[in-house]
Amino acid sequence: MTAIDDRQKELETTPWKGPKRRYDIVKEGVIALVVIGILTLGLAALFGSPDESALTFKGWADSAPENFIATTVGELAGTTESAGYGGPYNTNGDGQIMAGVSPSKIVGVHQPVNPSVDFVILPLQTQQQPDTIKGALDQWTKASADQQVTWATNLDTALNDPEGANGDPAKVGSGNYGPVPTLAEGLFAMAKSGALDGVLPAPGQFFNTNNTKQILFMGDGSYLDDAGTAYHLQGNEWGMVNETGNFPGQQWLIPFSFWYQLPIFNSEDESGLAFTLTENGDIFIMSIIGIMMLLLLFLPFIPGLRSIPRWIPIHRLVWRQYYKRGRS
Repeated sequence: MTAIDDRQKELETTPWKGPKRRYDIVKEGVIALVVIGILTLGLAALFGSPDESALTFKGWADSAPENFIATTVGELAGTTESAGYGGPYNTNGDGQIMAGVSPSKIVGVHQPVNPSVDFVILPLQTQQQPDTIKGALDQWTKASADQQVTWATNLDTALNDPEGANGDPAKVGSGNYGPVPTLAEGLFAMAKSGALDGVLPAPGQFFNTNNTKQILFMGDGSYLDDAGTAYHLQGNEWGMVNETGNFPGQQWLIPFSFWYQLPIFNSEDESGLAFTLTENGDIFIMSIIGIMMLLLLFLPFIPGLRSIPRWIPIHRLVWRQYYKRGRS
């Protein structure tokens, strides 16, 4: 042992003989709690993240009525993203694929969602409706599945014809639409009144914390996407790491968001490797992050990687005082 070690041991074992003062740990704890509480509340009031109002179907109906009606028709026709999403909501899509494997198909449907029924028909059936809506619901439910699709597809096609209505329900010409226009108008009236916000999550259930159906329905239209753009939450603005209004938020998601910024994961090409990676970006990026986490977790057991600290001895710079005393 060195003289420094002997002196250190002596200091650690020799009883204190200097002056002493009474110490009240409870008093100090209370003071610290009060001071930190005041600072926390004050700084939160000055710099806290914004408290934006929740998006609602009433807000969608008020701000973009044409888009709401067009989306409702799309849900009945089965042409929306939710209708063809695949697992875990339905079997209408393969989901994202990597190396020929579709995890969503393997997991299967464990939260079934039928957009035409869950987003339109069931909400309408939960409310006392005018006779016209009742008649439309009766006509729809008694028709075959093929007939329902024919009606809704006819209106969906006419509504989205760029040389015709171009998204404006008022400009749609006459056609074989069955009860679809009336159903769309009925759901729009429910949204406009605010009733749809109360019944869509789980009809007849007062408390509910599962917002899957609301998000899927809103995501099928432009309302949710437009809000994401307005609040700087789009992917090209590193939206997943922001709070609303571009305030810094979930910084731990930076390693995920980084990969989405690379051109190969947001390519506009319609073929090739970049197209495949872009179309299946989520599963590829999650796999990359998973591999990175495993490398960190098993770093002490991986030959070569575990030797990096010896090759680049940054720790010796940090603990230079320790190594000056002859440690190795």
